[in-house]
Amino acid sequence: MATSGLVSAWDHHILVATSALLAAVAATALTRFAAVRLGLLAEPNRRSSHATPTPTAGGLGFILPVVAFLILSIDDYPPALVFATAGVAIAVVGFLDDLKDLRRDARLVAHVATATGCVAMLTNEPLLVTAVLVIGLAWWINLYNFMDGIDGIAASQSLIYAGGVLVIGEPAQSAAMAWVLLGASLGFLCFNWAPAKVFMGDTGSGFLGVVIGSLALWLWQSGELPAVASLILLVGFWFDASYTLGVRIVTGQAFADAHRSHLYQILSRRWGHGRTTALFGAHAVVWLGPLAALSVAFPRWQAAWLIAACAPAACACIVFRAGARDAD
Repeated sequence: MATSGLVSAWDHHILVATSALLAAVAATALTRFAAVRLGLLAEPNRRSSHATPTPTAGGLGFILPVVAFLILSIDDYPPALVFATAGVAIAVVGFLDDLKDLRRDARLVAHVATATGCVAMLTNEPLLVTAVLVIGLAWWINLYNFMDGIDGIAASQSLIYAGGVLVIGEPAQSAAMAWVLLGASLGFLCFNWAPAKVFMGDTGSGFLGVVIGSLALWLWQSGELPAVASLILLVGFWFDASYTLGVRIVTGQAFADAHRSHLYQILSRRWGHGRTTALFGAHAVVWLGPLAALSVAFPRWQAAWLIAACAPAACACIVFRAGARDAD
């Protein structure tokens, strides 16, 4: 009976992931068509990493199936309403930014307000820890936006995290959510892998930022995956962004301005978008995944696992001079 139940659960999750994938493919194709007809294109400029006008706001392709799943799961999955509400709110802000650039302070206020609501609803920590979590989640939403700079990298990060949760975590409640996120990200990647036919835009990057960040909080609070394991799985994004920002601040650069000095941007100019995204993915599978698993199996040494996870990224940032003036 137990084996039959396990098979049934596996079949259900595969069905959920497949449905999310197919829905994302269809929705992304329709969004791309609409973006072309409406002239919603990302025009190349001296700070961008693409060379031709490309349809944007394609993140609607994965937003729709994920939000649909969350709405259908409100009665069964405790954080579903928080994820859906926060995700839609940030996606709307992002869509407005895709249509017409919003002021930075307006975006920041929206991100901080959403992060505050998510932390308040999903955690029960002391005030100081809560403040740190709000800052961390708001930072994560922002960095997901500006780390979405080459073909496939942001969607790949979502795919990697969802897969990591399923492989090394114990997602008793969140398994279906992880499968949906995995399937929807893969469906979007069918159009976003180099050379990208559509970009997710701020619409999609903000949505993924708040949903992945909030999911990590919930997994930690529910005991399904330790916080350090999530940090390790997501090193590819947060370390590059944080290191680059730190260097730009220390060297007196206008750190809030758009630039092309992130590690992934430097590598993409040398090796191309597809190879760089594949390299980040391979690094996550070969190095970050096992270390995240070790952090779950041997939590006493979690600081050591986190340092080891960051070490290759730190070396690469130093060697390739991420954040330096002459790296842009």
